[in-house]
Amino acid sequence: MKTTLIALMGVGVLASACTSTGNVERNAAGGAALGALAGAVIGNNVGSGSAGTGAAIGAAIGGTAGAVKGCREDGGCGATSVNRRQYYDERAGRYYYYDARSGRYYWEDGSPRY
Repeated sequence: MKTTLIALMGVGVLASACTSTGNVERNAAGGAALGALAGAVIGNNVGSGSAGTGAAIGAAIGGTAGAVKGCREDGGCGATSVNRRQYYDERAGRYYYYDARSGRYYWEDGSPRY
């Protein structure tokens, strides 16, 4: 019972972290909940039969996996860069691209085109 309570407190701590989009928190909380459920079932049926220990381990692994998934959705944590279509400016002899988020054009090196 004590480890289940600790696992639930861990989920609360992960859910209260702060980012701009909330993807990390949502995925961490969801992963921790699913991990705790799966860990409790597996822990109850395997080994010494401790559902609480399985839930704690499952919540930790699921929460970590969910947080990494959310971080990658936000473009961090080693996510690949966005595939942008590049255009060629013949007068400047350089490539540029359009960033839809900012509504601006940028040279290939990231400096503003205008």
